[in-house]
Amino acid sequence: MKLYYSPGACSLSPHIALREAGLPFDLVKVDTKTHQLDGGGDFYSVNGKGYVPVLELDGGERLTEGPAIVQYIADRKPASGLAPAAGTIERVRLQEWLNFLTSEIHKGFSPLFSPETPEDYKPVARKRLAARFDWLSKELKDREYLLGERFTVADGYLFVLLGWAHFVGMKLEDWPVLKAYRERIAQRPMVKEALKAEGLAK
Repeated sequence: MKLYYSPGACSLSPHIALREAGLPFDLVKVDTKTHQLDGGGDFYSVNGKGYVPVLELDGGERLTEGPAIVQYIADRKPASGLAPAAGTIERVRLQEWLNFLTSEIHKGFSPLFSPETPEDYKPVARKRLAARFDWLSKELKDREYLLGERFTVADGYLFVLLGWAHFVGMKLEDWPVLKAYRERIAQRPMVKEALKAEGLAK
């Protein structure tokens, strides 16, 4: 398999999942500003949407959209426990979390990263994102991970998203529960490996 990624982008979530699952894969770096592949080549020829992540399977088929990719990875290695079994209420809870993260947290950052967003709208976007952080803090107050005591692909995704806060003028220190949660996940050996491989940690 090949994972097309950009350092620190949302593609870090499936990168973590691949390492946690113990699956073999190659990394292909993408410049998301120029849409060029590391070493040359047009990324649009890989994904017409123009963004990461893309997971290319051994047969050549390509998967896009992070929540779908991480569930595929988890299902390749059920013993990893990265996702509850299909058909269970716990699996639906995982999908519920992944949908919330992609629509309410991930997309909440989008206007704050976009150079086209008017400056006077950014405080509004931060306020909305802060409200989601407030809710998340309450949910995580008495649990280790999003689904309870077990790390899943949803936690890898939230870890990545929370790491973006300081880039948009928000401080995780304002949400001690979220800060502690992210620090906990950062200590996982496979998370450390993923960060190192992307040049985000030594």
